[in-house]
Amino acid sequence: MGNSALKSHFEHGQKTGVLNLSKQKLDEFPSGMKILNNSLRSLDMSDNKFVAIPLEIQTYQKLKVLILDRNRLTSLPEEIGCLPKLESFSATDNKLTVLPKSFSNLSSLKKIHISGNLIKEFPVMLIGLPHLDFIDLSKNKLTTVPKGVAKLQCIELNLNQNQIASIHMDLASCPRLKTLRIEENCLPLEGFPTEIFHLSNVSLICAEGNLFEMKSFMDLEGYDKYMERYTAVKNKLL
Repeated sequence: MGNSALKSHFEHGQKTGVLNLSKQKLDEFPSGMKILNNSLRSLDMSDNKFVAIPLEIQTYQKLKVLILDRNRLTSLPEEIGCLPKLESFSATDNKLTVLPKSFSNLSSLKKIHISGNLIKEFPVMLIGLPHLDFIDLSKNKLTTVPKGVAKLQCIELNLNQNQIASIHMDLASCPRLKTLRIEENCLPLEGFPTEIFHLSNVSLICAEGNLFEMKSFMDLEGYDKYMERYTAVKNKLL
C-alpha cells in the first residue's frame, strides 16, 4: 500500500475511530498509526503477514475491537492485556500455542475468536472474565477441559474439532453457559460428565463426531433433564 493510500486510511481512522488495514501485505505496524493513539476504537489487521504484534499495541487505550485473523502469529504480547476497553478479540487461523496470561485483565472482553490455531491447553486466563459471553476455541489441539472452569462466565463455548478426551464436571457449574459445542473430538462416553445434563443451565449440546454413538449419549443419566431445558428454549423461540 502506498503512502498516500495509508494517509487516507489514517485520516479516516482519525475521524471515525475505525482503521481497516486488512489484505495489505503488512508485516509491521505502519509508523503513521501513532496519530491514532487517542482515537482508535476498531483495528482490523487480518490477512497480512504479521509474525508478531508490536508492544505499542498497548498505546491504543480506547480500542474495543482487535482483529488479527489469518496472519503468521506464533505468540501475542502480554501488552494486549493492557487494553481496558477491549470487547472483541479475534486471531483465527494463526499459529498460536498459548494466550498471554495478561488476558485475565481484559475485564471488558465479550467475545474471543481463536479457532484454527495450535493451542493445547485450555486458556484458564479467560476464567472469571465477567462479561465474556462467547468463546470460540474450535480447530485447536485441546485435549481436556480441566478442573477449575466453574467460574467461566461465557454463554456459548465452542470446542469443536479439537482432541478433547475428557471434560471436568466443573463445567456444569458455569453460571451462564447455555450452548456447548464439542463436535468432532476424541471424547469417549465416560469422558462426558453427566452433571452437565442434570445440574447445569446448558440448553444446547452439540456432540456428534466423538467416540460414541449418539444413541448411547442420549441414554446417559440426566439426558431427559437436559431435553426439558432444550425443549423449553425451543418453544420460546417459536
